[in-house]
Amino acid sequence: MNTLPEPDAQGSPLIGRAEAAGFGGLPAPAPHTTAELDSLIALLTSPRPRTDRIETVAVGHGRCAASRAAARAFAAAWTARGGTVLTVVDWPETAASWLRPALRLTEGAPDAWVIAAAPLGFAQLARRMRRSTAWDPARTYAFAGLDDSRLPALAGPDTLHGLRGATADGGTWEMRGGWVTTYRPTGPGPGEE
Repeated sequence: MNTLPEPDAQGSPLIGRAEAAGFGGLPAPAPHTTAELDSLIALLTSPRPRTDRIETVAVGHGRCAASRAAARAFAAAWTARGGTVLTVVDWPETAASWLRPALRLTEGAPDAWVIAAAPLGFAQLARRMRRSTAWDPARTYAFAGLDDSRLPALAGPDTLHGLRGATADGGTWEMRGGWVTTYRPTGPGPGEE
C-alpha cells in the first residue's frame, strides 16, 4: 500500500495524506507527444541573449513509465542538437526525504532543468529544492504532466513562480504566483497548412 507520510513540525517538504487529499485525485502523467517534445525544445532554444543561452540541462523525472519515456526522449533530442545533459535524476512519488534527489538535480549548476513528473512527487521535490538549493523555477521547463492548476497551491507560495512547460498539443503554459496560464499552439492546427 502506498501511503503518504505526515509532515513534521520542522516544516518538512513532505505533503501529508490530508493535505494531498484536499487537492483531489492528482493525475499520473500521460505519455508525451511529439508536439509536446517539440514545444519543450522550442522553449529551451528560443532566442535570448548570448549570456542566457541554454546549453547544459539537468533532467529530472518521476518513476512512472510515462515520465521515464519523456525524460529519455528529451535527453536524446537535446543531445542530438548539440546540448549537454549533466545528469538524469529520478524519484519515487512518495519519499521519506527529498534532499538526495534535490541535491543531485541541482549539482553542476545547469543552465536549466527539465522535468517529467506527476504533480504530487514534483511538488515535494520542488519544496525541498527551494529550501535547500539554488534551484530557480524560472529556469525550469516541464512536460504536460505538470500543467495542473492545483500544483502552485500544492507546492506552496512562490515555490514554482516562473516554471513553464509544454502542453500535449504543442502549446505552452507558465506558472506565475498561484496561477497557471496555458497558451494555444502557434502556427497551423491539425490538418491545416
